[in-house]
Amino acid sequence: MHMTQQSSLTNHNQNTVAPHCLKIPLRILLSFAVLFLFAAPVAPAQPADSYQIIHTYPHDAHAFTQGLIFLDGHLYESTGQYGQSSLRMEDLETGSILQLHDVPAKYFAEGLTDWGSTLVQLTWKEHQVLVYDRLSFHLLRTLPYPGEGWGLTHDDKSLIVSADGSATLHFLDPATLRELRQVTVKDHGKPITQLNELEFIHGQVYANIWYSDRIARISPITGKVLGWIDLSGLLPAAEKSSSGAVLNGIAYDQVHDRLFVTGKLWPKLYEIKIVLPSPRPASTPFKPIH
Repeated sequence: MHMTQQSSLTNHNQNTVAPHCLKIPLRILLSFAVLFLFAAPVAPAQPADSYQIIHTYPHDAHAFTQGLIFLDGHLYESTGQYGQSSLRMEDLETGSILQLHDVPAKYFAEGLTDWGSTLVQLTWKEHQVLVYDRLSFHLLRTLPYPGEGWGLTHDDKSLIVSADGSATLHFLDPATLRELRQVTVKDHGKPITQLNELEFIHGQVYANIWYSDRIARISPITGKVLGWIDLSGLLPAAEKSSSGAVLNGIAYDQVHDRLFVTGKLWPKLYEIKIVLPSPRPASTPFKPIH
């Protein structure tokens, strides 16, 4: 997603507190002090993984990347914007477009995945899913989908969709798009919204977070965030053409175990290796004061 970052401002009424309301009984203060001394410390969040650039490839700087997969030695990409949306097959080494289908101007194309001999492409607000023959890019059929399409991938049994900027992953029947189940993505109990481009890798769902430099690794069973990958600084700021040129696009080469990432309007696509954070030193056990 999408053309511009959305934000909302909420105004809260602030009430003036009378001075006499600030007099707190001593027994309450002592209770808070005891709780502070003996409460177990909160475990810090696990540090994010970082990355190492293995190879840099050219990428169409005019491509508003919404979906990306690697299949049969080529990249397949879904690009967005009304009047500019497309489905394309690209040469990894040169970035050249080998095959192109212009999506009708009424559609804003979104996530992309393969299923059998087909390619499946979401649309944003049009509530339609476009299904193509993988070899010819011939449009085979359209299927209705009730939500805004954002990200798309699949496991062995289901299409996996992120929609509406929510924290929900929807698991759909590939033939009918009937919802089979859903999970809410959470990190330490907090819902993670703005799930965007998706990729299924080693039994986990990798998700771009819109307007973020991080990728979440998500359990498809529980929705729990298993870890984060921080890609800050991957594309130098000087090479970003606009504020909309954000990280979006994850593709995985299963044959050669390669991970590719890019962004909307990025001139480069990267093969990266995930680097685990250094182990933290063991912390001193907490001992209450007697």
